[in-house]
Amino acid sequence: MERTTIDLWFGAFVIAGFAALLVLALKAGNLGAERPASTYQVQARFDNIGGLKVRAPVRSSGVLVGRVAEIHFDNERFQASVTLALDSRYTFPKDTSASILTSGLLGEQYVGLDAGGDEKKLAQGDRVSITQSAVVLERLIGQFLFSKAQEDGGKK
Repeated sequence: MERTTIDLWFGAFVIAGFAALLVLALKAGNLGAERPASTYQVQARFDNIGGLKVRAPVRSSGVLVGRVAEIHFDNERFQASVTLALDSRYTFPKDTSASILTSGLLGEQYVGLDAGGDEKKLAQGDRVSITQSAVVLERLIGQFLFSKAQEDGGKK
């Protein structure tokens, strides 16, 4: 083979590698995801959102039903206020609950919605009143160590 043919194949391989890295980066950053045609926004308040980020998925029964649109701190209630942009194809009862959950090996956090049984549906500007904050690993370890210390202290 000539030198130019080898260089051409090497260049094609390098370009394919960069393209694969770009696709991987877009997937990891949730930037390559499709956007629904129309959405409605609802609010949810949490005591602790952990590492939740804007554009994080909102899932119900494992299905992507929306994205986190905005996160800000409520100075009056001292809670995190999360705005969820839900796809208008999906409607949820007013007594739906929202939880911050973790998935995957990298620990991506997302909002999980569990539908309630109310006949009235969530609409633009409504608030999800039943929420469960993120589980903070450091607190769990601290509680475990504290309980073990108390058990050991009572035996001696």
